Parts: sequence; structure tokens; C-alpha cells
Amino acid sequence: MRWGRLIRFPQLTMPLVAALTPADVEIHHTDETVSPVSFSRSADMVGITTTTCAAPHAYEIADEFRGRGVTVVLGGPHPTLLPDEAALHADSVLLGEAEGVWPSLLGDFQRGQLKRFYRANTPPSLVGLPRARRDLIEGRAYGRGVIVATRSCPHACGYCMLPHFYHHRFRCRPVAEVVAEAASIPENALIFWDDNLIGDIDYARELFRRLIPLRKRWTGQATFDIVEHHDLIHLAAASGCEALFLGLESITAASLRETGKVFNDPRRYLDGISRLHDAGIAVQTGLVFGFDHDDVTVFERTFAFLEKAGVDVASIGSLTPFPGTPIFAKLEAEGRILTRDWSKYNARTDVVFRPRQMTSDQLQAGVEWLTKQFYSLGSISRRLLVSSRTGLYWNIPRNLGYKIAFDKLGRPGYNPAEQFV
Repeated sequence: MRWGRLIRFPQLTMPLVAALTPADVEIHHTDETVSPVSFSRSADMVGITTTTCAAPHAYEIADEFRGRGVTVVLGGPHPTLLPDEAALHADSVLLGEAEGVWPSLLGDFQRGQLKRFYRANTPPSLVGLPRARRDLIEGRAYGRGVIVATRSCPHACGYCMLPHFYHHRFRCRPVAEVVAEAASIPENALIFWDDNLIGDIDYARELFRRLIPLRKRWTGQATFDIVEHHDLIHLAAASGCEALFLGLESITAASLRETGKVFNDPRRYLDGISRLHDAGIAVQTGLVFGFDHDDVTVFERTFAFLEKAGVDVASIGSLTPFPGTPIFAKLEAEGRILTRDWSKYNARTDVVFRPRQMTSDQLQAGVEWLTKQFYSLGSISRRLLVSSRTGLYWNIPRNLGYKIAFDKLGRPGYNPAEQFV
């Protein structure tokens, strides 16, 4: 569930799993963003991958197929975090990465010996990975150029489930293999779906250098500490980087310390974003609200920062304590988890815990208010035309698209700080 998003890139999970499957196996891939699930389609086995907020829906699909006598395998982030729960709706659960275990799972299924759980004992090697079956990506006018160079992240933030999924190991594919795959993609625009493309700085330098001759455009995700490496910024720009998603999370240093993201320094935000803009790289930020150090003034303070910095795009949401993460354990121990309705764990439309310095309603209203202000026509003009001036030909339509999507929801929220004026 990617609420209110104008651009929803196709996921690579199932096309990658398909590439690990023997060629004589007939495969059909359903992307629910494009087409509905067909329960009448004949199948021996159905594989479903799901995040936490989509888990109830995935369970409904799984239950329907099993009721029709079809074997179901569940995998992805949520089943990895809560395998026993997922097993109630599946014949088998695949935890973590599929490489190394998917072929074994298929063999066991063919022999009628399917196990309840499958998980690789060690992180699978990323050397010689087959290329994702992009031919299975249908009905997409954009996003077929999705590619992955690394997995996981070397950091372990308190709200993040990546360490649990990826054996607590950050790994990189051989640069030559990544560049060869990028060159083979017909599209001129690439999307690096990595969680942290610069998790290994030296690796990122080599990758960017070797992407330059391809003359392709790309976007990706990195941690903010890219701004400490001027040469890396220029290499990224030279290799075709048009935009980076940076998980700033908060403008409050205490909130960042609270969740273990001490490598982010809010005092460096303005200068760092300016460096990226000067290199022609647009900045999309991820912002999270509801940390214990956040009070009701955090929304208007953050809005002022976003405008001053000229942030191009922002993903704004409430803190979501995914099960299995340290922050979930903390909030649960303090009796502050409000619901285990996983469909509400989407960071946008619901608050699922009790904040410390505001009410849940105030947190939700503040998130909605900030989103409304950020994607107002006035803010779009000030940020893009005055402060950023980066990639206007695609940044302006994108911002207008987000504005239209949010306005359709009819949830303007309010600034909770004004209650105390």
C-alpha cells in the first residue's frame, strides 16, 4: 500500500524470484497496481510477497487460493518479521532472501515434502545473480529500468527492519555485473532500488565511474552522509544521477539520537542539500514524526526548514513501529502500541502508537497539515523556482501530481501548535 503516491515504481522481488525458477516452470506475475488477482487462473503454487501494511490483504488472497486447493508460499518483509502469524495463512513461509532457498523449496514441493519454513542460514552471495525477469513487468509506462546494486544498509536504525531481513549484513554485487545489466536495459532512465546505494563509499565511487559511459539517467536512495564526500557527489552527477532520496527523518538531533541515526546532523542539512542542488541533483527527503522528542511545534519548524532548503519532494509520515524492530519492542513494553491492525501500519493515514508529547490525533493532523502546506502552490513555487531550480521539467509536474493526489483525499489536517496559541 503506497498511499497517495503519484509514482509507484514496480517492485523487483517477484521478477527476481522468477529468474531463480527453472525455465520449464510456467510463471504468471500479477502486479495489483496494474491488474487484479485472478483466482480462477489454474496454478499449482502461488507465491505472495507482502509488507506489513498490506499483510491483511495478502492473507485474504492466500486464504482464498488455499480454499481452492492451491499451495501458497508467503514471503517478504512482514512474513520474515512474523513467520508464525504468516504460517496461519500459508503452506510454507520463506523468510528473508530467496536466493539459496527458493530452488530447494521448489524441489521439496515437487516431491510433496514442502517444509513449513525456509530461510538461508547465511547471507546469499550476490555474485552471478540472474537478471530479473523484466518481461514479467506489464502495464507500466515507467519504471522498467529498476535495478539493484546492493542489499541492506550498514546502519541499524531503531525503526528499520532491514537488518532482520538481510542477516544484518550489507553486501554489494560485483560492479561489472551491475554495469552490464544497466547497459542491457533498453530504457534510458534507471531506478536503483537499493536501500542505501552508498553504504560502501569506495564501491559507490567505482560504480558511478563505470556508469558514466552509459550516458543514462538515474535516481536512487542514499544516506545523508553523501554530502561529506564532494567527489562522490560529482561522480554521481557525472554518471547521470538526477535525484536522490535521503532519509533525513527529523530536524531534531535528539530524535535522531533516539533512533540511532546519529550519522545525520541537522546542522548540516541546509549546506548539504545546497551541495546536491549545485551539482544538479534533486533532493527527495523522508521525514518521520512522533519521536519522543517531537512536540506539537515540530511540524511548522520542519515546514520552515523544507522551504528554506528548497527540498524538491518530501515523503511525510508518522513513525511506524514495525513488529520485530527495537522501537516496537520499546513501545510495546511501555504499553503505547494502540493496534495490531497491520493495515494501519502505513505511516500516512493512521497513527498506531501513543506519542509522548502529543496525542495520536495531533500527530496525524500534523502530518496531514504539513503535507498540505508542502504541496501547496505557494510552497511549490518558492521551493522549486526560487530555492532549488533543479530538474524543473519533471520536478514541477511531480509536485503538482502529489498535490492533486493529496487534495483528492480531502484530509487537510491542522497545525496542532495553533491549539496552544
